[in-house]
Amino acid sequence: MPWPAHVSLGSGELKIVVGFSAGITGAGSSDPRVKAAVLEAMYHLYRQTGIPVRQQLALVKDAPALLITVEHPKPGIQKYGDDESYRLAIKSDSVKLIAAEPLGAIRGLQTFLQLVRIGPDGFTAPAVDIQDQPRFGWRGLSLDVSRHFIPVSGVKRTLDGMAAVKLNVFHWHLSDDQGFRIESKRYPLLQRRGSDGKYYTQAEIRDIIAYARDRGIRVVPEFDMPGHATSWFVGYPQLATRPGPYEIVRGQGVLTALMDPTKESTYRFLDGFIGEMAHLFPDRYFHIGGDEVDPKDWNQSAHVQAFMKLHRLADAHALQAYFNRRIQKIVTKYGKRMEGWDEILNPNLPKSIVIQSWRGQDSLAQAAREGYSGLLSAGYYLDLMYPASQHYAADPLKGATANLTPEQKKLIYGGEAAMWEELATLENIDVKLWPRLAAIAERLWSPEDLTDLHSMYRRLEATDSWLQYQGIEQRSQLRLMQERLAGSYPVEPLTIFASVLEPIKGYKRHSARDYTSLTPYNRLVDSIAPESKAAREFRDAVDRFVADPKTDAADGDLIVKDLTFWKNNIPQIMPLLQSNGLLTENVPVAQAVISLSATGLEAFEDLRSGKHVDPSWIKGALATVDENSVPKVEMSIQFAPGVRKLVEALGHT
Repeated sequence: MPWPAHVSLGSGELKIVVGFSAGITGAGSSDPRVKAAVLEAMYHLYRQTGIPVRQQLALVKDAPALLITVEHPKPGIQKYGDDESYRLAIKSDSVKLIAAEPLGAIRGLQTFLQLVRIGPDGFTAPAVDIQDQPRFGWRGLSLDVSRHFIPVSGVKRTLDGMAAVKLNVFHWHLSDDQGFRIESKRYPLLQRRGSDGKYYTQAEIRDIIAYARDRGIRVVPEFDMPGHATSWFVGYPQLATRPGPYEIVRGQGVLTALMDPTKESTYRFLDGFIGEMAHLFPDRYFHIGGDEVDPKDWNQSAHVQAFMKLHRLADAHALQAYFNRRIQKIVTKYGKRMEGWDEILNPNLPKSIVIQSWRGQDSLAQAAREGYSGLLSAGYYLDLMYPASQHYAADPLKGATANLTPEQKKLIYGGEAAMWEELATLENIDVKLWPRLAAIAERLWSPEDLTDLHSMYRRLEATDSWLQYQGIEQRSQLRLMQERLAGSYPVEPLTIFASVLEPIKGYKRHSARDYTSLTPYNRLVDSIAPESKAAREFRDAVDRFVADPKTDAADGDLIVKDLTFWKNNIPQIMPLLQSNGLLTENVPVAQAVISLSATGLEAFEDLRSGKHVDPSWIKGALATVDENSVPKVEMSIQFAPGVRKLVEALGHT
């Protein structure tokens, strides 16, 4: 995962044995990225198998088992549109990986690692011939480190996961109202007063950029302006429209504090800052944010209104466009292309800018029709806790963009997942990202007609396990959080209870209570996965059983087993819930699990036996299901829809 463009299965398999070696020939032998990628792959192969493979590069004359050939060099800064194609041929006695350029070798190595599995003959890779290239050249993750700071180790771990699933752009959201997360030597009060001491030094930034480059990942910085900028004003209040003082924001939401677009001093400051950051970040693209500008401060400012009148700016949108034109000239001055969220779309801006759509495909299609390049993020917001299937259905070239002309479609560069961190922390960031991000990575890499959800989930489960060997901590993070909640009690009953729960979706949780950047995120709702595998498999079994109760006894057995298991687990966990101050709020959830399980079991037995059921019982059972399906303490019981289908099916017998 992602599934390759073309796959041809062979016969037999390659055994991974002691001393398995790798060598490089062609242009790759002099490319440090390829060398680093091969050594990294051999280390991960050792982690996956426990077999002492050779973790030094072998000479080509020694006929290494894995031979990587790169046909053309590609020195310098990685760019959008670089060739990532490769061919991977696995036979029973050798592996050949051929890539046009270094990036293809990096991508192909990840495919090889994913193919290694344990079986009757130990660890092997199947004989296969793969020819592969991405559908889109821009496949990214936007990571917000302003609301909750993610230290260098967490960023590097995220980059490892991105490389594993062939993502190639790390969009680093480095400033927002809640924190300014990068060292500026020119304007040091930005980090001194705007970060609570949690920021990246410029040396750390360079280290992460180099780390990302070795993994074939570009780093695009984002500094939000003119809104979402309160952290700038804590150290430099003269940048703001209204006078300070300002403090770092702890809460959420869209604030009215905006940069002052009427002062030349604002642009002199931003020229100095952008120049400094442009020198630090080598990528050609520079993201200015530009989203969610609440014009209240501009509308209530006499000097701003006078400026707008003088310059014949009709409204706040026109004023923001004026600001953006000034910023675009500065960004261009330093050799960069300006990128921004879709609110910046304005016909007065040059066609060189890139529009990132978070509000929907309509704005992406509009941008393309007007000649602007664009990216899709709508549908890929991982922080909203939607299932992988929903993200998988979003496509940069479907919906409103499907009717674009071929030339307009070429302006759609690809897409980016987004992880906003109002409710995410270092402790649970991997849980929020993985494995759902792999499904988005596949949508952006693999052929458009790859849409089978059952195949996707089957491979996503395998990828979830494989990612652990790449150093991703989504499973261990969940385990540790749940063990902390269990305390001296056995953790397994809590794990079983948590396995059928999901956080509420969308922005509902954000407003469920007064969350801030200082809130402890240590409740059960913070310690569960965004998507319940157990509940999804239960719902799928119910769908098949209801369609034809006599066709598959295994589905019926699974339904009974699951409902009985979940019901019987509650008495084991109730003492923990009742005695733990962090878990007491979940007692009604546990009671709802018992009620739903009992209702489901009764409905199933009636269905299987063909018994006629009084309509009044069905009506009462549906009311019970609905009552217990209502989210409680910001969580929902995800097997409830399956129980409802069992009850509804009784009305059709």
